[in-house]
Amino acid sequence: FFSATCSTMEELILRLFDIQAVKFGDFKLKSGIMSPIYLDLRVIVSFPDVLNTVSKLMWDKVKDIEFDFLCGVPYTALPIASVMSAQQNKPMVMRRKEKKAYGTGVLIEGRFQSGNTVVVVEDIITSGASILECTKDLIDAGLKPNWSIVMINREQGGQANVEKEGTQVISILTLSTILECLEKHNKLAPEMIQKVKDFLADNSAVSVPNTNPVKAVVPKTLPFIERAALCTNPVAKRLFNIIQEKQSNLSFNPDVTSKAELLRLTDLVGPKICMLKTHIDVVEDFDDDLVVQLKALAVKHNFVIFEDRKFADIGNTVELQFTSGVYKIAEWADIVNAHLVPGPGIIDGLAKGAKKSGRDIGLLLLAEMSSKGNLATGAYTEENVKVALQYKDLVMGFIAMRCLAPEHPHLTYITPGVQLAKGGDALGQQYDTPESVIGDKRSDIIQVGRGIFGASDPAAEAEKYRVAAWNAYQARVNA
Repeated sequence: FFSATCSTMEELILRLFDIQAVKFGDFKLKSGIMSPIYLDLRVIVSFPDVLNTVSKLMWDKVKDIEFDFLCGVPYTALPIASVMSAQQNKPMVMRRKEKKAYGTGVLIEGRFQSGNTVVVVEDIITSGASILECTKDLIDAGLKPNWSIVMINREQGGQANVEKEGTQVISILTLSTILECLEKHNKLAPEMIQKVKDFLADNSAVSVPNTNPVKAVVPKTLPFIERAALCTNPVAKRLFNIIQEKQSNLSFNPDVTSKAELLRLTDLVGPKICMLKTHIDVVEDFDDDLVVQLKALAVKHNFVIFEDRKFADIGNTVELQFTSGVYKIAEWADIVNAHLVPGPGIIDGLAKGAKKSGRDIGLLLLAEMSSKGNLATGAYTEENVKVALQYKDLVMGFIAMRCLAPEHPHLTYITPGVQLAKGGDALGQQYDTPESVIGDKRSDIIQVGRGIFGASDPAAEAEKYRVAAWNAYQARVNA
């Protein structure tokens, strides 16, 4: 009986043969060539002893390498990588096989940072095409796939193909080793053994198949004035018109605690911005006059007011928080935002509050955040997009780190955590540049706070951000 620890490689090979993970006949491989031997490690999920042994053997080969994450090539290697991760307490990232047509379109799931290193886990390597597809997506996500651990190397050029692209390949078994073991134990007829040997000799350098991938077509960026015509939400329409008129896609967040300072900064920077973002509950001397003066400044300088309340409760409670209490947000804020954690009922509650106030209100969903380690990713972000399309009259867009649904230009994207130079702070806030956020990530509006009000000349600094963000958007329009 096969021991759970698999004391010898021969025991493992014979066990793989017994469970038909190694088959002989005529098979077409992913590389397109016909082979007399087929390795099907998918079946090992039904044999925990084999799965555990394979995972341990592969871990033993990479345990002395310094790396941050494991990543299994979907689908067969995913359970192997998962067992390695769980057994050794080593983090994983997961590459999706398919890119979804909606939502974030994220292919690499997990919590990681740009520059993290990865060991790619694969069951079998022939041409190396599957590993190369995986490493490309990891690199696109900012990761470094420096190594790949492979259970079986078919010795047909895949290792050279992969290593040529910068990923070192480490193998546990080779096809020659498997063949020698099965021959030794009289598991194959001499004719089949010779057929496989001839095949390996004739196919020692299989090239990576050209799959001619079709690049996703990114819709052309429209001027804000054209996007305004597509909006069903009146506040979104007004915001886009303000942006076009002032040539400013800059939102300012003066996070100060005094009424006088908030009003001073707003008046100073108001000509440069399309939006003022407030955290009204941090103002220690808040009174109704503050609201009156903020609304007057919004008219004077032509900007909208966005209260960053981040509603996150059930519908009835949110309606009360929106319309009642000390701040009565529904009476003065043009835009509010909400987490979708409680479900779509939160949108219904805010819609009732907006109707009660008799004012046009725009809602932003918090689809993504800029703080390190936040949980607004993946399926949660995708659900935000789906819900936004169902509530077009109220939901005008997202707080997000990038454009999530470019095929719907009526939606707007506001990205926080922007400074003129990349970096971060001691509390986990991550900063990106206007050119990256608007140009590369295709957001619409940059959200800036300390980068402006912390400057010696806030108005001059705001002008730098305004110009940088506007020029980045115009470059997209003119591309």
